[in-house]
Amino acid sequence: AYLPKYEMMTWSVFANPFGKGKTEDGFHIDEYGLIHEPTTDGSGGALPKPGFVLLDDICNWRNVIKNPDINSVDWEKYSKEVMKDRDPGDPVVMGCGDFFIKLVNFMTFTEGLCALVEEPEECYAMMEYLCDFYVEKLKKYITYFKPDVLSLADDVAADAMPFIDLKTYQDIIKPHHKRLADIALDAGMKISMHCCGVCDIFMDDWVDMGVTAWEPAQAGNDFLGIKKKYNNKLAIMGGWDSTGPVSLETTDDELRAALIEYVDTLAPGGGFAYMARTALAGDQAATDRRNKICDEVYETYAKDWYKNH
Repeated sequence: AYLPKYEMMTWSVFANPFGKGKTEDGFHIDEYGLIHEPTTDGSGGALPKPGFVLLDDICNWRNVIKNPDINSVDWEKYSKEVMKDRDPGDPVVMGCGDFFIKLVNFMTFTEGLCALVEEPEECYAMMEYLCDFYVEKLKKYITYFKPDVLSLADDVAADAMPFIDLKTYQDIIKPHHKRLADIALDAGMKISMHCCGVCDIFMDDWVDMGVTAWEPAQAGNDFLGIKKKYNNKLAIMGGWDSTGPVSLETTDDELRAALIEYVDTLAPGGGFAYMARTALAGDQAATDRRNKICDEVYETYAKDWYKNH
């Protein structure tokens, strides 16, 4: 009928009633006491406050990391407030499952990676404890938000290669992802995986646990190889180079041509959803203008691609 367009930020429901407010200098404090703030260079993504270390020894996590009380929230009232202005026609995507990211955010990246090598049992134990809370939160989501999709959101890869090896993922992180995936599948939900970077080594495990879509599918991955290997078992939701020269340094006409090439490359055979955005740090006007071009190319070319080819 049409080539779909994935609206990651619109479809996602960001529901976290456990935050602890802000520090005096404006940094947000999450439910575990981690201090972070959105950054312009990170397209608005939140990063831990520079120099702040929540957990300096993984073996001490039991004294530092405390799950919130899931029943401290009036979930019926809270869900109605969160959903009151949403378009009821939009799918509801809810994220959960950031075990690797929690570890490196709690400890800093270097110390978190060292902990995975030096104290894998303690890393597993902390993630299992986090998962106990995530399971209860996911059950509340299912009851009160009735989501269509669980987004397992855990960035275990960098721009050029994964942060961790496959065995580390399978032994320490995957069991907790699968625990959440099983609950979502039992509730009739679909499962997507949000993972930036070059992450193809993990895809067999994702598909094994029931993941059927992957986003934002960043440049550097072998998209055609992935499409061929999984034969639409794993939809590519994205696949646009949002941080490279094609997004940041081209003229508007060159951007249009690149967007058409992007669609022509990934649309054949299905298993693809259009998700092209640009983000020029510090230049919101230019970002908005070029994102409008992305939207125009979808409406005038990509949307009816299957009807016209």
